[in-house]
Amino acid sequence: MATTQNPETGSEDLAAKASVVQALIPVFTLISLLSFSVYLFGEDASYGPNQIALCVGAAVAAIIGWKNGQSWQQIEDSIVSGVTIALKPILILFSVGLLIGSWILSGTVPTMIYYSLIILDPSIFYAASCLICGLIALSIGSSWTVAGTVGIALIGAAAGLGLSLEITAGAIISGAYFGDKMSPLSETTNLAPAVAGTDLFSHIGHMVWTTIPSIVIALIMYALIGLNIDTDNSATDLAITMQLINDNFTINPLMLLPVLSLLVMAQKKLPPIPTILTGALIGVVLALVFQQPAILALAGETPNMALGLFKGIWQTLADGYVLESGNATLDDLMTRGGMSSMLNTVWLILCAMVFGAVMDHTGLLQCLVNYALSFVHSTGSLIATTIVTCIGANIITSDQYISIVLPGRMYKLEYQNRNLDPKNLSRSLEDAGTMTSPLIPWNTCGAYMSGTLGVATFAYLPYCFFNLICPVIAVIYGFLNFKIALLEPEKTLQEQTT
Repeated sequence: MATTQNPETGSEDLAAKASVVQALIPVFTLISLLSFSVYLFGEDASYGPNQIALCVGAAVAAIIGWKNGQSWQQIEDSIVSGVTIALKPILILFSVGLLIGSWILSGTVPTMIYYSLIILDPSIFYAASCLICGLIALSIGSSWTVAGTVGIALIGAAAGLGLSLEITAGAIISGAYFGDKMSPLSETTNLAPAVAGTDLFSHIGHMVWTTIPSIVIALIMYALIGLNIDTDNSATDLAITMQLINDNFTINPLMLLPVLSLLVMAQKKLPPIPTILTGALIGVVLALVFQQPAILALAGETPNMALGLFKGIWQTLADGYVLESGNATLDDLMTRGGMSSMLNTVWLILCAMVFGAVMDHTGLLQCLVNYALSFVHSTGSLIATTIVTCIGANIITSDQYISIVLPGRMYKLEYQNRNLDPKNLSRSLEDAGTMTSPLIPWNTCGAYMSGTLGVATFAYLPYCFFNLICPVIAVIYGFLNFKIALLEPEKTLQEQTT
C-alpha cells in the first residue's frame, strides 16, 4: 500500500456550527452528479465528468463552510493540506506508469502472460488468480504491488484466453486485499490496531473470523463461474495469443528478474517509490539487451541505432508502449504504460482530495459521524455504524487511511464504554475501511486499481466478491453477537485508571 500522513480531522467546534442537513447537502449533490455522470457517460465518466462532480461538491461544501464563519483562506489552506496528503500516492502512480511501460517493452509482462497461459487452465483461472494474488500479497503486505505486477500479467492472460477482464480484475483485487489485510507487513494492518488501541497479532487473529469465511466464499464463487467457461474457444484464443507474443517479444525466464527484484525489495519493506523505479530500471536494461527490434520499431526512423534505442525507451517511459500486432485484443492490452497514462487518474485523485479536505475542515464530516452515533443502541448497531462510517469516509475523503483513522478515533471511546475489546473496533475498521477502498472510483485505491489493471472500477466492482462479502459478514457477526470479544477485567481496570 502507498503510505500517507494521517490527516487532522475537523474539530468539534466546527461540527457544532454545522447541521446534519448542511452536511448532507454536498454529499447528496456529489452522489446525484456522479449518478448522472455514469448515466450520461458510462465507463467514460472517470475521464472528466466525475472530476467535475467532485469539484462542484467541494464548492457546495465550501459555501456552507463560508456561511458558518470560515474564511476562504482557511478553506484554501485545507485544500492545500488535503492535496499534500495525496502527493505520495501520486508519485507512486507515476512510478507505476514507468514500470508498466518498461516491463512491456522489456518482455517482462509478455513473459508472465506467456507462462500464465501455459500453466493456468481456463476453468480454474479466476479462482487461481485470486489465490495467487492472495498468497503473494500475504508475503509482501502490499495490494498495490501485487496488482501492478502479477495483476497485469493475469489480465493479459485472461485476454489471451478470451476470458472476462472484469471478473479477472475482481479476482485479482479480492486476492490482493485478502493478503494485504492479513499480512503483518501491511501498513493498514498495522494502522488499524494502533488507532483502536490493541496489538497487531490480536488484531490479525480476530480478523480470521470474518476474513477466512469471506475468502472461501469468494473462491467458491470464482470456481463456479469457471465451470461455465467454453474451453474450446479458450484453446483457440490461447494458441493465437501465444504465437503473437512469440512473434513480437523475446520470451525468456530472465525477463522475470524485474519481478523478482521488486518482490524482494517489497518483502524487505524498502520505500515503494525507489522499489518501483528499480524494477523499471532493470526492465529498461533487459529491453536494451533482448528487445532491440521492438524498441527500434517504436522509435521509427532515426539517424542511427543508438538514437533509435534512446528515443524508443524515452517514448515508452513518457507515453507507454504501443504494439501493432494486428490482433486488436492483444494490441489494446500491450498499448499502455508511461507516466502520461496516469494523468487522468491523478486528476481524479486531486479532485477527490479537494472534496474530502473541504468536508473535513468545515466540520461537515464530523457532523455526519456525530449524527451516526445517535443511532447506536446495541453492539450490532455500533459495529454496523462503524462499517457504514468507514465506507462513507472512503467515499467522501477518497483515502483509505482516513477511513481507518477517522472512525477509529470517533468510536474508540464508545467501544470502551460498552466493555468491548478494542480488537472488535480494529477488525471493523479493516473489514470496511480497507476492503471497500478499491470499490470507489475516485478513492486513491480505486483509481490506482482501475488505472493499473485497465478496467473501470464500476465494471470490476460486482466481481470483487471478497471485498463485498467481508463487511456484510462483519455486520452479521455484530447483530448475532458472534465472535465479539469483551474486555478482560484487568483491561477494563487499566482503561479506567488511565
